[in-house]
Amino acid sequence: MTAGVGSSSLDLGVVGNAAAAALVDRNANIVWMCAPRMDGDPVFCSLLRGEQTGEGAWSVALEDAVSSQQTYLRNTAIIETILTDSDGNRLRITDFAPRFKSAGRIFRPQMIVRLVEPVEGSPRMRMGLQPLYDYGASIPQTTRGSSHIRYLLGEQVLRLTTNAPVEFIERGRPFLVDRAYAFILGPDERLAQGPVSLARDFLEQTRDYWSEWVRYLSVPIDYQEVVIRSAITLKLCSHEETGGIVAALTTSIPEYGSSGRTWDYRFCWLRDSYFTVKALNLLGATKTMEDYLSYVSNIAASSQDGYLQPLFGLGLERRVDEVIVGSLAGYRGFGPVRRGNAAYTQVQNDGYGSVILAITQCFFDERLPTMGGPALYERLELLGRQAVERWDQPDAGIWEFRTRGAIHTHSALMCWAACDRLAKIGARLGLPERAAFWRTHADHIHAGIVSSAWNEELKSFVSAFGGSDLDASLLMIAELGFLPADDKRFLSTLSACENHLRFGNHLYRYRTADDFGEPETAFTACTFWLIDALSRAGRYDDARVVFEDVLAHRNHLGLLSEGLHVESGELWGNFPQTYSMVGLIYAAMHLSRRWEDVL
Repeated sequence: MTAGVGSSSLDLGVVGNAAAAALVDRNANIVWMCAPRMDGDPVFCSLLRGEQTGEGAWSVALEDAVSSQQTYLRNTAIIETILTDSDGNRLRITDFAPRFKSAGRIFRPQMIVRLVEPVEGSPRMRMGLQPLYDYGASIPQTTRGSSHIRYLLGEQVLRLTTNAPVEFIERGRPFLVDRAYAFILGPDERLAQGPVSLARDFLEQTRDYWSEWVRYLSVPIDYQEVVIRSAITLKLCSHEETGGIVAALTTSIPEYGSSGRTWDYRFCWLRDSYFTVKALNLLGATKTMEDYLSYVSNIAASSQDGYLQPLFGLGLERRVDEVIVGSLAGYRGFGPVRRGNAAYTQVQNDGYGSVILAITQCFFDERLPTMGGPALYERLELLGRQAVERWDQPDAGIWEFRTRGAIHTHSALMCWAACDRLAKIGARLGLPERAAFWRTHADHIHAGIVSSAWNEELKSFVSAFGGSDLDASLLMIAELGFLPADDKRFLSTLSACENHLRFGNHLYRYRTADDFGEPETAFTACTFWLIDALSRAGRYDDARVVFEDVLAHRNHLGLLSEGLHVESGELWGNFPQTYSMVGLIYAAMHLSRRWEDVL
């Protein structure tokens, strides 16, 4: 049997609906959920309570349990867990967040539904619902009704409605599960129908929604399950109301052990969001791009000169001040736990290219109900002007160094990409003068990067102008279109990165010491950049070997965190990491056979 609520692990699944999201462990305990948004107060926070047990989780305990089987229902965001006790009694817990079309819109309430049913014999269950607030520091007051419990969590109220005995839930007493019980946690509102009837109705409609959504994805013939699970997970990391996309659903899962690298990833990074939008566009799920366009349009509209900070809150908040949270011990006791991220104050010059690249498709994709036009192009040109001014200026770079700056090659590449795409969009819109203007700037930046970022001694591009260190972002040179994949300089850079950064089939983002010393884990997104580079270089067999190794390190539900400890093979870092899930999609699309070659 897997460990209980008090023992942290990234063997977790995600249930959500692009408004609410929760992490469920192997034993059907909800160990993480923030409210009222994904970047809000973690009302279930046992994932970060170290060895403390009980409070901060929504636990399900089958008496004398000996095994757990857990899976997603096919092509959905619905998790089914079957627990078995020592006498063979079995219990099924179905967890989901309602999402379906209703009255001409998507119904996606701040709600988690749990349907508990006996499968075999006479299972006895103990359910403990013990939310906290103020980042684990405070216990809520409760009030009871005949079929509900209200939890007063600071300024917000959650209501649990159930057909189970409220007394047993409130006091955590075991009871016989001889019928279906529904547990609906959401807004402080009365339900329109009985809990079990409503749960089953929502379950059926939610299952139908996801099955229909998946049906229209453009998946490859190979690795379909990998791609589908990744696409659904990326969708669950989007905040559909505003269009923002979190980098991960958690904060402060350390990159490894006591490294001190514990960051809050529950915000919208312009860089990460570009990769997410691109991956979903690749599959034909363009609605996330349309929502994100609205999000970044609001950001751009509030910046008169086009300056962009690296990240924002899901509600477009510009200040997300970083604070150490003393009330939570941290994942496995490894702190500190952080709320907010000081990286928002940094200068990171790759953001201009990230936004423009994320939106470029809307100028070319005829499927979209509203395509990009001159007004949007004019707003993007403001960002392009910043790229022209900043491509050769120091910044914190893609790795967000906190105590030093440099003219980072990746930031310059993204500034080049901003100008390159603006030139292409200008030509698409029939604006030859603007296209020529941006092509001139792109060519100038291109020449400057080749001159300043190439190290003749190493026969490789390097991380910073005039430097000698390497980092994995250099592998994106071909993907961005800066050089063709058969260019000798790209191939030589690929070889140098393998020699310096590759450990077995996994890639470190860099190996030189930073503010916290040398990195101790491979960065999974970088491993996917390696797969991409190998594929573009025609080394498909090598790429498949690396990909299969990564697939073998996903958790039992097919999800990945930020990084991997290459010696132990254990997942570390915030979870689920959109960068990593994006990489699964890119790699599968690159390495799959074509449909016409098989059918």
